[in-house]
Amino acid sequence: MSHPAPPVSGATVTPDRSPNSSRGVAEAWRASDTPPDLPAYLPDSPAIRRVSLIELIKVDLANRWMRGAEPKRLSQYVEDLPELGTWPLPPDLIYEEFHVRRRAGRSVEVAEYTAAYPEQADQLSEMLATDDYRSTLVAGAAEPANLDDIEVGQKIDDFDLMTGLGRGAFARVFLARQRSMQRLVAVKISQDKSAEPQTLAQLDHDYIVRVFDQRVPEGRRLRLLYMQYVPGGTLFTVLERVRATPAGERSGALLVDVIDSVLTDKGEIRPSESVTRAELATLSWPETIAWLGRRLAEALDYAGRVGVLHRDIKPANVLLTAEGIPKLADFNISFSGNVSGDSPIAYFGGSLAYMSPEQLAAVHPDKSASAADLDTRSDLYALAVMLWELLTGRKPFDDDVMTGGDRTALDGMLLRRSGSPQSLPYGDLPPDCPAALRRALVRALDPDPDHRWPRGADMAQQFDVCLDARARDLVDPPPHSGRLRARPLMHPIMALAIAVPNALAILYSYSHNRTLIIDKLDEQAQHRFDQVALTAYGICFFIGFVVTNVLLAHLWSVARGLRAGKPYDAATLARARTDTLQLGRRNVLTCFALWALSGIVVPVSVQLSGNQLSAEAYVHFFITQIVCGAIAMAYPYFLVTFYAVRSLYPMFLPHGGLGAQDARQLEQLDRASTYFLVVAAAVPLLGVAGATFIPPQDLPAVIIALRVLCVGSALAFVGVYWLFRMLEQDLAALQRIVSRG
Repeated sequence: MSHPAPPVSGATVTPDRSPNSSRGVAEAWRASDTPPDLPAYLPDSPAIRRVSLIELIKVDLANRWMRGAEPKRLSQYVEDLPELGTWPLPPDLIYEEFHVRRRAGRSVEVAEYTAAYPEQADQLSEMLATDDYRSTLVAGAAEPANLDDIEVGQKIDDFDLMTGLGRGAFARVFLARQRSMQRLVAVKISQDKSAEPQTLAQLDHDYIVRVFDQRVPEGRRLRLLYMQYVPGGTLFTVLERVRATPAGERSGALLVDVIDSVLTDKGEIRPSESVTRAELATLSWPETIAWLGRRLAEALDYAGRVGVLHRDIKPANVLLTAEGIPKLADFNISFSGNVSGDSPIAYFGGSLAYMSPEQLAAVHPDKSASAADLDTRSDLYALAVMLWELLTGRKPFDDDVMTGGDRTALDGMLLRRSGSPQSLPYGDLPPDCPAALRRALVRALDPDPDHRWPRGADMAQQFDVCLDARARDLVDPPPHSGRLRARPLMHPIMALAIAVPNALAILYSYSHNRTLIIDKLDEQAQHRFDQVALTAYGICFFIGFVVTNVLLAHLWSVARGLRAGKPYDAATLARARTDTLQLGRRNVLTCFALWALSGIVVPVSVQLSGNQLSAEAYVHFFITQIVCGAIAMAYPYFLVTFYAVRSLYPMFLPHGGLGAQDARQLEQLDRASTYFLVVAAAVPLLGVAGATFIPPQDLPAVIIALRVLCVGSALAFVGVYWLFRMLEQDLAALQRIVSRG
């Protein structure tokens, strides 16, 4: 039962004898817990005296019963106010007494009233048959003005309060019917001193409770914030079920079952067909936590980008829709450093256990930190604490029992959070916890904000990795995977991927050109041609070697540093990611340029040395170089790019910072791979096309080389196509993860 509101010292209330005198009685009750003298508020006019008396009694009834201040029955009012007995009691007054007694916790039966008032029995039977209470006050003067006076069944402003949804230190939340819009809303009623409505008015996100508007009833110190009604309960209800369920029996189906139980208790209808619920039911428990975490991290990222902090992340402040979608509520709690009036523990209560070290320091009476020191990283810390608790059934820090004074308790909490992330209770994590989920939580729980995820989007990407099987395999391959062992072998792998196709191209070029060009020259010219060709190829190989190492230098340095645990700034990591995705294209374009250049330089050098070459020889040589250039482009491209995407690029995802630029680069690489696939398919066609320029008498001499080229390139295309399809799937998985950033 609510306690009476404390009397206002020295307050006096002048009786209001106007037609709206019931408002004066309500004001008198607000000013004192002593029942007012009702006759003093009755108007003199006989025309409205009876109506006013009925309204005064309704207000007085509600305040007496709900405050526990000398409750009276209607029979007592008739004894105290004889003029009330000159008419039959109106049914609406009887209706009010019936419901006010029920709201006060008394056992009341309809039969009691039909027997007591036989003249109105039929009407009362109909009126009292439903529990859907609607106030009959003409002027609405019985609306409560104090937070403790608010009860289910009352009307306040435009809202009929239907049932309680929750209660905190500073506010109460009700499911209500908004009369003007004829819709169900959740109404948060608090003292009119918070900036929350202005904060929430900025937020429009799928995973944040949508706030419609606010009202401040005239003459009252209450603020009504009405918002989207979310019927599936809160994560606190889920946490209670998690603690009562053995770890091996937890799964996404548990979340769905908890929501269904809440919906049943509220008389809500379960969604009959829902893709979201079907997806949840198939997830393991760690995947379910990642599913929830990704959405909440996205919500905090959005709020952070518009300059809003939550500052009270905890299970009770995460609502669930009937489909299981989480929505953050209660943003930006009233907050100040070194809390005055109430102690920090009394003021924040259980929220302290989820707070980051810097937020705890801001409420510590002896610390100089303030709320201005907080940013999104503090909210992400609290999110990680909550998700760890949902995942394991226990918080990562043993804060459930706080002993000692406020300072001692806060000092203990700060001390427990100051340890290295390696000191977290990893043994509590389930055996099937994905590495990405562990990484997301552990980094967010770092005591140093600079070492945490800088944005909610970065944390959300790690949760996405958990939920995407292919991305998870790329980013966190098995411990003994060849992809992990290949990361340090950047130079030898690149050398093989580039050198082998180029060496085969050189063999084809030399064999083809010797038959069609060199063997037709005199001995001296042949010797000169060989010298020029070998020199050109040697120089091109050297240039290619230098260019490849230059292109690898920055990437190799960063990759080596990351393996050693060295931190890098966002710009350095972004450049390394770009270098990785451009690795194949840059190298093979260099190779093609060198082949094309040698196709011009070699015959020109031979010509300048005094050896005459026919125009036909020039054409044959240049076409051969173009075919070899295509070989040097297509096959090394797919070998290098496949290695870069499968082995090198995923090592950057655990470090965050990926965004729109990365998504564009992945998309461009996907398109480029299609172009290079066309080049690979064109290699045998180019060989056949080049044969049309060969004189008929020379065809028998080169037919074997042409066959080897056509058959070999066709077989190579099969391998290239397999690499292309694998690469396409890998890029799609990476794009799914990166695009959310």
